[in-house]
Amino acid sequence: MKKGIVFLGTILLLSSCVSKSKYTDLQNQYNDTNDELSKTRMELAACLDNKKSAQKEIDYLKKTNYQLLKNIGNMSTLSKKEAENLERSLEQIKEKDMTIQSLQDAINKRDSVTFALVTRLKGATVGMNDEDISINVEKGVVYVSISDKLLFNSGSASLGSDARRVLGKVAQVLKAQPELEFMVEGHTDNKAVLATAPFKDNWELSALRAASVVRALQSDFEIDPKRMTVAGKGEYAPVADNSEAEGRAQNRRTRIVILPKLDEFYTLIEEGMEEASK
Repeated sequence: MKKGIVFLGTILLLSSCVSKSKYTDLQNQYNDTNDELSKTRMELAACLDNKKSAQKEIDYLKKTNYQLLKNIGNMSTLSKKEAENLERSLEQIKEKDMTIQSLQDAINKRDSVTFALVTRLKGATVGMNDEDISINVEKGVVYVSISDKLLFNSGSASLGSDARRVLGKVAQVLKAQPELEFMVEGHTDNKAVLATAPFKDNWELSALRAASVVRALQSDFEIDPKRMTVAGKGEYAPVADNSEAEGRAQNRRTRIVILPKLDEFYTLIEEGMEEASK
């Protein structure tokens, strides 16, 4: 701007001393210079606008970069927590898997022992009528059910002539498994005992019959009495309908319940847990 004014003043000062052609040249130079100045001003204004825009973009990028760094930090923190939680969860799953495996191993071992016992009992009683003697397993417990007609005379708690032969077959297996404990249960039908009977009711009859079996196993087959328990169930655990003769015959029975060794079962579990934790 100042350059243009000085140049214009110079032209006015010299206009009276220069020729017309010279003046025209100077005027053209001024116009060119003025045009150049206007163009430069426009370029400067555009540069200033660009600078403002660039500064805004820089400020936005700085803010965005800060937020991204903050988010990365949060993500790192979150990932660390998630990693810790995941590791803890995996450890818990591992412990549960070991527990389940130990339980499964113990159950498998118990089942294998039970299967072997049932196989021996069935082998020992082969040839006997299935209606008179049955062997089955429920929830790891082995049940040997013997009809009263194989063991007792009708209405009596004394063992019959064939009783020792039948009990001897079962005793053979039980004696070979000295670690097993068992309970002898006496069961009756719902018919009331005769008034002339030497016992008061079915409770007493069932208990006396069970006691007779236990005595025979102890005295005749030398089974340790500490392994045995006597139970009288009376008429209150029927397996068939007492309204028919056939059903009553099924209910009159002696049942030998071979109890699982729970302490050994738990020992198997504990041993499995200790082995898995190594």
